[in-house]
Amino acid sequence: MPKDIIIAIDGYSACGKSTTARLLAEKLEYVFIDSGAMYRATTLYFLQHKINFNRMDEVIKALENIHIHFEYNKETKRPDTYLNGEYVEEEIRSLAVSECVSEVSAISAVRRSMVAQQQMMGKNKRIVMDGRDIGTHVFPDAELKIFMTADLEVRVQRRVLELQQKGHTYIDPSEVRQNLLHRDYIDSHRTDSPLTKAADAIELDTTYYTIPEQVSIVYQWAMERIQGTTNGNL
Repeated sequence: MPKDIIIAIDGYSACGKSTTARLLAEKLEYVFIDSGAMYRATTLYFLQHKINFNRMDEVIKALENIHIHFEYNKETKRPDTYLNGEYVEEEIRSLAVSECVSEVSAISAVRRSMVAQQQMMGKNKRIVMDGRDIGTHVFPDAELKIFMTADLEVRVQRRVLELQQKGHTYIDPSEVRQNLLHRDYIDSHRTDSPLTKAADAIELDTTYYTIPEQVSIVYQWAMERIQGTTNGNL
């Protein structure tokens, strides 16, 4: 008998995690939760309100005023991010937010706040969530865990294209490369829930795969879990 599951997709920036997770959720008729967008929205709030990341009293007080939710966009067929009731989907993808989001997400108080919200969202399963510590910390018992990687230069190209599609007229690839390297380092070296591959996660190198190919691969893995046609080792 088919069963409801949680699918956790972790990995580095610009590997196609969010797009793959969103399309997989749509195909499975599951709920897609973009954990990265939650940290980006928190970062945006901190920047807008000039919160000192090193002052825990300021951080904790700010977190009390941060309310994030998602609304499905029928035109784009993806969830839009709202921060305290305001649409912020475009703003949270800016380079300014990208440059600070890893630093903000490394703060223990921020992670505790976001993880609590994410775990509430997953109480009834039937979700696909992507991030950095979903399979290792947020949902360690997820039925399917995927860890995505890709060559750095391919990731740079993908991020440049993403920014161009969002209307940014001038993008320096070297700046994007440095941003990705900086984020990789912080994500992998933070003391609270660092980016690591779960022992039971399946690794997917997306360097030579298109998004449709990535979705096809993970969909097959998901269906094997849902239908119970695997013994847990893919």
